[in-house]
Formats: sequence, structure tokens, C-alpha cells
Amino acid sequence: MPESLDNLLSISRALSDRHRVRALMSLTNGELCVCQIIELLGLAPSTVSKHMSVLRQAGLVASRKCGRWVHYRLADTAGDSAASRALRFIRDELAADTQIATDRKRLNAISGADLEKLCRKQRG
Repeated sequence: MPESLDNLLSISRALSDRHRVRALMSLTNGELCVCQIIELLGLAPSTVSKHMSVLRQAGLVASRKCGRWVHYRLADTAGDSAASRALRFIRDELAADTQIATDRKRLNAISGADLEKLCRKQRG
């Protein structure tokens, strides 16, 4: 298969899951720690890590490690790559979605939480 077809299929797979799309949309206002995404989605850390890995492999998000935390952000959307076009499309299509609006409100509270406490809470 040509590389562009592989890219399209990778992006399509990444966007085929509700939790991955919610995670992707949570990053539209900037970088988040994985513990913040876990808190937002209410999923197990291993599940969120797998979702984020799929998004990263599709070129939709980028990550960086800072100590024991992994931070995610949207991939660079300045270019005209398939991932950039997909990100713009998703943002436009979901601008008025009620789930995304609810997530945005929850993120305001989550973003203000202490990362250390949030991580500790999730580890049980």
C-alpha cells in the first residue's frame, strides 16, 4: 500500500474510538499530563496509555516525558499533512458537540488540580 493510504488508514483507526476522539479534543487548548486525560475519561491508566499510543502512531498527538509524567499535545498542525487536515476537520465538526463541551468544563477543574495528588489518586 502507498504511504498516503497507510497514513489515512492509521488516522481513520485512531479516530474510530469515542475515547480517543475525546482525548484528542481535550488537547485543543494545550498540553495535558496523561493523569489529567485519565481523570477526564475515567478509564484505567493502561487503557488511556494505549489510546494515546494509537493517536501518537497516527501522527495526531506528540508526547514528552517529564520525570515520571508523560505530557501530550496536538501534533503540529501548521503543515498540510493528512494528520493536520484531520485535526482541523475534527475541531470544526465537534465545535458545538455537547460531550466535548462537558469535557471542556471538566478540564477546567482538572487542569487546576495538583498533578502529584492526581497521579497518587489514580495509582490507588
